[in-house]
Amino acid sequence: MSRTLPPHSELIKHPTGQTTRIIIDDFTPPWLPPEQKQTILIQPGFGRHADFWYHWIPTLATHYRVIRRDLRGHGYSSVPDVGSSYTYNEETILGEIVDLLDQLGIAKVHFLGESTGGMVGLAFAARYPERVSSLILCATPTHLPPEFIELCSMGYGSWAEAVRNLGSRGWMEALSKEPGSIGQTDSEYTKWWLEQVGVNPSEGLALYAEWLSKLDVSVFQDEVSRNGIGKRTLILAPTSSRMTGIEDQRSYSGKVQGCKIVEIGGRGHEIFVDKAEACQGALLDFLKKLEE
Repeated sequence: MSRTLPPHSELIKHPTGQTTRIIIDDFTPPWLPPEQKQTILIQPGFGRHADFWYHWIPTLATHYRVIRRDLRGHGYSSVPDVGSSYTYNEETILGEIVDLLDQLGIAKVHFLGESTGGMVGLAFAARYPERVSSLILCATPTHLPPEFIELCSMGYGSWAEAVRNLGSRGWMEALSKEPGSIGQTDSEYTKWWLEQVGVNPSEGLALYAEWLSKLDVSVFQDEVSRNGIGKRTLILAPTSSRMTGIEDQRSYSGKVQGCKIVEIGGRGHEIFVDKAEACQGALLDFLKKLEE
C-alpha cells in the first residue's frame, strides 16, 4: 500500500529490498565539519515510530545530530511482502542499521533504544561495538516475560494474531486501557497517540511481534561488558513498568559491567513521555561525562 511520506522524512533503501523511514534533525553550529559532529540514533520500541519522539528534539538537536528511525514494519518503514525471502533475525535487523549508517556516512552513534528498541540496541552494541559511541537503554527488558506476551495476546492465540484481528490501532487502544501503558493522561495527547499508532501497518506489527516473542538478548550483556561498551552504557530504569520491573532493571545493570543506572519514577512504561525532562537530563549529563 502506497502511503504519503510526511515532510522532513526520508527513506533509505537497503540491499534487502526494504526501505526505512528516518528523520534527521541537526541544529548544531553549521560551521562545524561533519567529523566533529556526534550523532544520536533514536530507536523507538514496538508500536511507536519516529514522530513519538518529537519532544526530545529541541533538547538534543542543539548538541547532537539526531536521527529517528522507524523499525521494520513500523511507521513509514516498509513491510516485507507475504512469501518474500525477508527473514526477521538479528543478522537482518542489525544489518539494516549498519547499512543505514554506511549510506549516511556516519561511523559511530550514541544508540538510544527505547523498550524493545533497546533490545535491538544491546544486540547492535554487542555485534558492532566499533559503530557505537555509547548505549542508552530506556525501559529496556532482555526479553518479554510470558505474562506480558499473554497480556499482548488479548485473548487470542498469540500476540501476532491479536494484532492481525484488532488492527494496529485497535490493539494499541486495548493495551492503552491497561494501567501505566500510555505515558500521558491528557485527552488530546491520547487522541494524537491513537492516530499515530494507527499509522503502523497491522501486518508490520504482527510480523515484528512474532520475532520479539522469541527474542532474548541477555546473552549480549556479557558481550558488551567484554567489549567495553558496558562502561559507556546508561540504563534509564522505570520504577513502575509492567514489562520490566525495577528489580529486573537493577539486575540488568548488575550484568552490564561499568554501566550507570538512573531510576525514573514515571506513571508506567513510557518514561520517555511523562518523564522526558528527567530522562533527557540524565542522558545529557551522562554524555557530557563521557567526553571529559
